[in-house]
Amino acid sequence: MDYTAEAPAVWDPVFAEADDCLLSTDQCVVRGQHYFVKGLIEIPVIDSDEVFSWGVWVSLSRENFSRASDLWDRPGREAEKPYFGWLTTDLPMYPTTLNLKTHVHTRPVGERPCIELEPTDHPLAVEQRTGISLERVREIASALLHAGDGEQR
Repeated sequence: MDYTAEAPAVWDPVFAEADDCLLSTDQCVVRGQHYFVKGLIEIPVIDSDEVFSWGVWVSLSRENFSRASDLWDRPGREAEKPYFGWLTTDLPMYPTTLNLKTHVHTRPVGERPCIELEPTDHPLAVEQRTGISLERVREIASALLHAGDGEQR
């Protein structure tokens, strides 16, 4: 019921050796100038209590990334107002998802942020608002399995 991307689309493995770059399971910095957090786009499954999740990366401003980092382990951080960001994961099964506008909603310590897409007519945004069928979940799972690039978390 989920798929996750290991890194933002702009990440290059050669960055791993650079002093001004960082890639953890939750945060990423590229060349000390670009800042990302990992979160979940959750899509309700119609006629079910299940949720399908895309684990994605969102770019944040330096200020918002710094604020989120300062609060990362602080209880009560979920009271923080959402941060604006740009989606930096290109998800299969959709027209390009890069640079869709998002709001990053912080959750309690230990939980990944919830990524809310701006309500547009992009198919991913529509699915987040209206939900998907179990058949659509199967279609996504089958495509990811056959593509071999889906990493279950």
